[in-house]
Amino acid sequence: MQFGPNFAGLTCFSCGTPHDAAVLQTVCGRCGLPLRVDYRLGPRALALQTVRSRAPSLWRYEEVLPIRAADAVTLGEGLTPLVEVDGVLVKDEARNPTGSFKARGMTLAVSLARALGARALAAPSAGNAAGALAAYGAAAGLPVMVAMPEDTPRAFAEECRHYGAEVHLVPGSIADAGKWLKANGPRDAFDVSTLKEPYRVEGKKTMAYELLEQLGELPDVIIYPTGGGTGLVGMWKAFGEMRELGWTEKRPRLVSVQAEGCAPVVAAFRGGEAATKPWPDPRTAAYGLRVPSPIGGFLCLRALRETAGTAVAVPENEIAPAAAELSRRSGVDICPEGGAAWAALRRLRRDGFVKTGERVVLFNTGTGLKYR
Repeated sequence: MQFGPNFAGLTCFSCGTPHDAAVLQTVCGRCGLPLRVDYRLGPRALALQTVRSRAPSLWRYEEVLPIRAADAVTLGEGLTPLVEVDGVLVKDEARNPTGSFKARGMTLAVSLARALGARALAAPSAGNAAGALAAYGAAAGLPVMVAMPEDTPRAFAEECRHYGAEVHLVPGSIADAGKWLKANGPRDAFDVSTLKEPYRVEGKKTMAYELLEQLGELPDVIIYPTGGGTGLVGMWKAFGEMRELGWTEKRPRLVSVQAEGCAPVVAAFRGGEAATKPWPDPRTAAYGLRVPSPIGGFLCLRALRETAGTAVAVPENEIAPAAAELSRRSGVDICPEGGAAWAALRRLRRDGFVKTGERVVLFNTGTGLKYR
């Protein structure tokens, strides 16, 4: 295995402690918070015209990824389309393998885990991450165990079993699934939970690289459904990297969208807090948003504030109707999380955060098929 051509190492997002990238790493050994992948970048590190000549997957951005494409476990993820609806561009992540944006993170996490010697993989999940891990684990030849809340729609569990993963359904939320896995999971399985290993965020950040490539410039506003927050953090990280590459100086205003029944990022943002607090009794049928204690909550808040963004909590009774409306208007099978983002857009326009004439990208993070 060779690290990516500009890979520089691992440091803690919070305290800056360096970590050995030659071995499997989870969170910071000093403070217990997420690790960041660092690169040696500059205007000559990667040219946009070079990227455009490469195969249509996220691995076209090899110079800003931690492992070379030749060593990747890949199923052809990335380069998802933008669909225009009422002047808004919907980035349809359902076109990824396993039908969601989680494929982006898992191709990186599983690639690095296999290359660094993992013998098995495990993770708690609200649904889509489990399916992606099961698929990429199968492609890597590694056994997978996942734990999900017992009320997760059946299609998610069946998808995992279809790929050969061992599935456990647990009472409560993804936080409870994580506790169950920690107590009962195989000792030799490497945990690829959201932001509890360094590399999933590197796959998610490619969403921002694609937006610049597809549009010629980054949009004014990005509306993003937020559970664990890996995609939000990844795009924020990518803005800084693209500035170092000389591609753009622009930073879109990021919007974190959550459900009123589970909104730790929104509450902390509104309260001026530096970190999120655990959300009691999380409830929402947008299962990807039901993450009561995101370990990367402090990074989501940094991303929102540094981009002059905001956070919106959507009432539960607006989510399903909004998903249905956007599906009818776009021809895209919108998931509940994407419906929450569409409902949030109405509020953002009403409140003047999104102004007439601004270029807005809204993320549909997965297919709605698995929820029915």
